[in-house]
Amino acid sequence: MTDRDPHRFSEGEGFDDPYEGFDFDPSELRVDLDPDKVDPVDTHALPDLLDEAAIPKEAVDAGELVEIGLSYMGINRFEQAADTFERAVRFADDDRTKQEAWTNKGAAHAELEEWDPAIGAYEEAIHLDDESEMAATAHNNLAYALWEFGKDEAALEHAERALELDERFAEAWFNRAFFLNERGLAEQALESVENAIRLGYREAPVLDEQVRALEALGEYDRAEEVAEEADRLREQAEEELVR
Repeated sequence: MTDRDPHRFSEGEGFDDPYEGFDFDPSELRVDLDPDKVDPVDTHALPDLLDEAAIPKEAVDAGELVEIGLSYMGINRFEQAADTFERAVRFADDDRTKQEAWTNKGAAHAELEEWDPAIGAYEEAIHLDDESEMAATAHNNLAYALWEFGKDEAALEHAERALELDERFAEAWFNRAFFLNERGLAEQALESVENAIRLGYREAPVLDEQVRALEALGEYDRAEEVAEEADRLREQAEEELVR
């Protein structure tokens, strides 16, 4: 869709840098990894051993599992993050934590471009509570995933639902602008992208959507000015990467 990172996930405490002592499992969840019992190369064995049937829910802090998953997201280990969020869902005993875990699980799958499981995770999050702040994030993320999955009409609907829940959701305004531009609805797209910019979302891909809408409306001089600003923002981002 664009060159930005579109997959929003919840903010958590995470771990301090460096990730010293970083461990997928709290100490109370560790098992005997005797080579005669478990092949240490088999990275799927541990989650299988630590399923809900083997460990009582009260022995696991689902919130801590979410934090671990967020830490995995922070170091781009998205497969491990998805697995961790799935375990958080199973051990959580409240809908708020479950919704956060489902939404983050969707974001992890989206980073891997696994759109089908991403869509399923976002839908599970929305099903839990379609009026919460997290639901707005789930709807917006779902919009992006649906677009990548080829369901552009449903994508627009979910971006708009995100805005119904949170009219100050800049990323959702940007997504709506993109979907409207794709439909040739330049005037509405321009209004949406300018809302995103007013809310502080002023990045090169956002300005690119503004340029698309302006050009479609015949405002070429203004489009050129915005395009130059977008290029400057890209150059600044590249300079920061090499510092």
